[in-house]
Amino acid sequence: MDFAISEEQQLIADTTKAFVENEMKPHEDEIERTGELDPEVVKQIKAKAIETGLYAANMPEEVGGAGLDMVSWVLFEKELSKTNYALHWTCVGRPSNILMACVGEQRERYLLPTVRGERADCLAMTEPGAGSDLRGMKMSAVQDGDDWVLNGTKHFISYADWADYAIVFAASGAEDTPRGKKKLITAFFVDKGTPGFTIRDGYQNVAHRGYKNCILEFDNCRLPSTQILGEIGKGFDVANEWLGFTRLQIAAGCVGRAEIALDASKEWAVEREQFGQQIGKFQGVSFKLADMAMQMKASWLLTLECAWKADQGTCTDMDMAMAKLHATEMLQMVSDEAIQIHGGMGLMQELPLERIWRDARIERIWEGTSEIQRHIISRGLLRPMGG
Repeated sequence: MDFAISEEQQLIADTTKAFVENEMKPHEDEIERTGELDPEVVKQIKAKAIETGLYAANMPEEVGGAGLDMVSWVLFEKELSKTNYALHWTCVGRPSNILMACVGEQRERYLLPTVRGERADCLAMTEPGAGSDLRGMKMSAVQDGDDWVLNGTKHFISYADWADYAIVFAASGAEDTPRGKKKLITAFFVDKGTPGFTIRDGYQNVAHRGYKNCILEFDNCRLPSTQILGEIGKGFDVANEWLGFTRLQIAAGCVGRAEIALDASKEWAVEREQFGQQIGKFQGVSFKLADMAMQMKASWLLTLECAWKADQGTCTDMDMAMAKLHATEMLQMVSDEAIQIHGGMGLMQELPLERIWRDARIERIWEGTSEIQRHIISRGLLRPMGG
């Protein structure tokens, strides 16, 4: 593996960094203070992101995206992560790659306008009683003639308040397996405004100011068969084919925010004096910095290797699980140690550390908990040996 970053890849990182600094960071304090995104600000930044070529950078060129290779993409995500989460996700859209499974008229109705920034999507899998056990979802899709009728509830659905449509997963039947009945899952497009489809505000949370999780309710929501994404009963197949690299995306974002925390800590260790000398000269501080830098580099190397292997077509679920697991746990450690180094000042809103610390907690839960990642890794280790 060549660890060198090409000139083009460096340009992508530099362009993204400049965009974050110039277009998004000036709005951070207002969002952190109010917990709200100004729709007019979102509209303006989104237009600039489209003009700059940063919008839908994760999508292939053939459908109008930037078509970034995976290494370029993690460089891009690392820089984007250095601003308010809700702001960069809403203004610099990365449409779900699952849209590449669109066929026929679905491409013109969903895929292409979403890549152009004319429409926005959200992904609805999680349910109140299911959590990580997606096979345990209770939301049902029952065929009625040429239509399907959806009933049930989804929650923790990101950006449903901004989305024009949801990609919804529902149990549409069952099949017999040696271990008993197994639910068959089908994915559906559900447009905002469809009768029987209601979006409600979700729960208050401590992280990611401006971000809202939503509750989606389906009450005899009737859809034509043309709204199915992929094949009937093959919802997990289409999800597994297109959604795996979101874990790599999280890993890159964690490294980006860890960089902010480490840089602030290094500056503070040099500027702050106690007992007549810089606090960085005390081993209690300098050793913390050493551990922070080591763990952050390890996370970045795991992420880069995973991205490089993805470009070669050799990346595995275990690779992605390792990158996500290490980076999310690294960020929690680095942000916590950064606050410890800064003392009481680290918890003040004048510095970004308390925000990074708060926002870090969810990373070990969504897109597969740390426990799920460890399960994937151990399964990858033992299955080849018959375990």
